[in-house]
Amino acid sequence: MTGLRGDAAIIGIAELPAEKKQSAPPSFTLDQYARLAKMVIEDAGVEPSAVNGLSTNGIAESDMFAPATLSEYLGLPLDFGDRVDLGGATAAGMVWRAAAAVELGICDAVLAVVPGSLEIPRSEAKPGRTLGWYGASSNNYGSPQAEFEIPYGNVGQNGPYAQIAQRYAAEFGYDAAALARIAVHQRENACAHPGAVFHGKPITVGDVLNSPVIADPIHMLETVMRVQGGAAVLVVNADLARRSRHRPVWIKGFGEHIRFKTPTYADDLLRTPIARASERAFSMAGLQRSDIDMASIYDCYTITVLMTLEDAGFCVKGEGMAWLAEHDLTFRGDFPINTAGGQLSYGQAGMAGGMHHVVDGARQVMGRAGDAQVADCDTAFVTGNGGIMSEQVALILGGD
Repeated sequence: MTGLRGDAAIIGIAELPAEKKQSAPPSFTLDQYARLAKMVIEDAGVEPSAVNGLSTNGIAESDMFAPATLSEYLGLPLDFGDRVDLGGATAAGMVWRAAAAVELGICDAVLAVVPGSLEIPRSEAKPGRTLGWYGASSNNYGSPQAEFEIPYGNVGQNGPYAQIAQRYAAEFGYDAAALARIAVHQRENACAHPGAVFHGKPITVGDVLNSPVIADPIHMLETVMRVQGGAAVLVVNADLARRSRHRPVWIKGFGEHIRFKTPTYADDLLRTPIARASERAFSMAGLQRSDIDMASIYDCYTITVLMTLEDAGFCVKGEGMAWLAEHDLTFRGDFPINTAGGQLSYGQAGMAGGMHHVVDGARQVMGRAGDAQVADCDTAFVTGNGGIMSEQVALILGGD
């Protein structure tokens, strides 16, 4: 199969601690890019002049020319500039695109930066535009959501993900306690990771099931915690990787599949795009599911983790509830998942929530996870999920 050769690697990672509120006055997203870029370049131990590629998901201060704006602001001439728009799959999509650009020799080192703070300075005289109350749906004239969905209340994320959970229950049954264990185990992981918003705050299955129902059958403790933050990685060529101060994390395989925007147009709510993306990633990497030492799975809801485990081939479709009940998902367990807490317990800093999973996987392969380190971790499976299980990316990361 054609694809990556595995000659591009992540050698630097950076992640801001999760905060419910910014501890300092809000900063522009340009400033957040600069802070994260400086952090990840210093972590990698390379000279800033080595960086000649950049991937972004956009900036709040400019609707257009994001790579050029950042090149100017950061003082980095670029041979490769990219803007990725895949919702929560954006970060994972950035990484494989950066790896492809590096392997093609277009550039030597690519910054993949996602600022995540939700608050930015606003001018009282000229307030910025907001997304409104429609979630990922567009209420602009002419959009399908404006005509066929928003008038009927099919908006946001809670309702549609609950619809997936209800459909799953109707077809396969539903064990709420099994899903609650995902949140419990990820909270245990967060308690070993000082940067997590819920560090030091363990929970039980009972806590999850007794928390308020947000959208039946999803409970509050099964949904993401929105936080301030941000994350970044540096993807480089083999020459820079072999001189890295950290163990290089090679990007061995990827897959990407986009099927629809909203569930209204899904042909099957229970068979998601991660199936095709994962199959391609494993085939490209030449690895089996049994080769994975840890998984960093996009976890906007516990049902998302379940669906991903099944569709990515780690357990049989419809048998995921039983699989969850039989496995330990903590960093000490037999199948570690989201070892820094995931978005459920580390926190979701906007689009940086997806980059949290890339950093989590890379940190484990580098052997830098501290108290939450998975023993003998050589291979990580990372996913990104945009929309309502709409657009998904899978990555296979590995050490030498």
